Amino acid sequence: MIHQPIPPPLLMALPFGALLAAIALAPLLFAEWWGKYYPRVCFSLAAFVILYYVFALEASPRVLHTASEYISFITLIGSLFIVSGGIHISIKGEATPWANVLFLAAGALLANVLGTTGASMLLIRPWIRANRYRITSHHVVFFIFIISNVGGCLTPVGDPPLFLGYLHGMQFWWVARHGWAVWLTGVTVLLAMFYAVDARNYARAPKPVRDTLTAHETWRLQGVLNLGFLGVILGAVFMNHPPFLREALMIAAALGSYWTTHKSIHESNQFTFHPIKEVAILFVGIFATMMPALDWLAANAGRIGTPTPGLFYFGSGALSSVLDNAPTYLSFFSALLGSSGSPDVQSLSITHSAGILAVSVGSVFFGANTYIGNGPNFMVKAIADHQKVHTPSFLGYIAKFTLPFMLPMLALVWFLFFRT
Repeated sequence: MIHQPIPPPLLMALPFGALLAAIALAPLLFAEWWGKYYPRVCFSLAAFVILYYVFALEASPRVLHTASEYISFITLIGSLFIVSGGIHISIKGEATPWANVLFLAAGALLANVLGTTGASMLLIRPWIRANRYRITSHHVVFFIFIISNVGGCLTPVGDPPLFLGYLHGMQFWWVARHGWAVWLTGVTVLLAMFYAVDARNYARAPKPVRDTLTAHETWRLQGVLNLGFLGVILGAVFMNHPPFLREALMIAAALGSYWTTHKSIHESNQFTFHPIKEVAILFVGIFATMMPALDWLAANAGRIGTPTPGLFYFGSGALSSVLDNAPTYLSFFSALLGSSGSPDVQSLSITHSAGILAVSVGSVFFGANTYIGNGPNFMVKAIADHQKVHTPSFLGYIAKFTLPFMLPMLALVWFLFFRT
């Protein structure tokens, strides 16, 4: 059951703002200190908000609800990380710009089957290996844009907000049927942008180096047994009863994968638990400190009335860039249903259906705007960092990629589909 929102003062969102500022600035200003003490920062800010909810608001059930959401989140992320770490995919041939575009396009489609998290965890390592002779930040960021976010906008499996819509009465193929043109536009524009950037990068790579590093590559898939464990995890996503059966199945699949995967595969994937440890700690702070912001949003979303689809698109999208996009989506979804007077999605008017599509697209697309906009974003960065790939800082991500690439695409999507 979805919790009833408890509206704390908006001032209590300051710890969340402080954590965002620390994530953005600390690695730039005092990286060594942050690398050593970021767990204390996350746990301290989380404890402050939790104590406020328990003793000042007497809202222990809200804290327990958030704790269960965190457990579900980190269990899914962690189990996919472990299972994907046991799958080694080798790709034959040179990672030309066109080959990379095809890889990303295939990943965008796969994200609707495996989810953005599953597709990201499965494909990020072969993506890094395929481009290893010229891998740089744009490879990681456009992977996040396309596979970790925008690509998964067609099915409830693709991204958590759409799954919540499915649980609240939206037909499985509703977004695909009404939003395929939006999805195709977003993915195509991003792929075209990527090609333009990647072609320049490719031209700078010396041909002798490219030939030497790709001469002995062959198509190969190792750790096939882990595809079965991956299927168990994806199937468990749909199991809500009894409580914690879903998480138990995911943990069992992760343990089975880790114990049965040959050590050489883990070594080939440079597998360690450091990336998932970092993400787990950071998201303890994020889940706890964003409670006041989410509760304030839930309490005030009903005041929106019946604005245009464009406002729903930018409103849900802007908040999904920094808050968990699933509860953000649900707040706007519920507000729109309430304002329409319709009992379910199927009975909505054309105008309100456009609003639902705007919320769906905004919540998914805008999740690519920051590292914390969607769960797999930070996980992809952590894996890339662990494999010594250059990734932009939090602010660098926004300044060098979100503003010049994502923002024009998002504006174009608004102009073509949600302007009225």
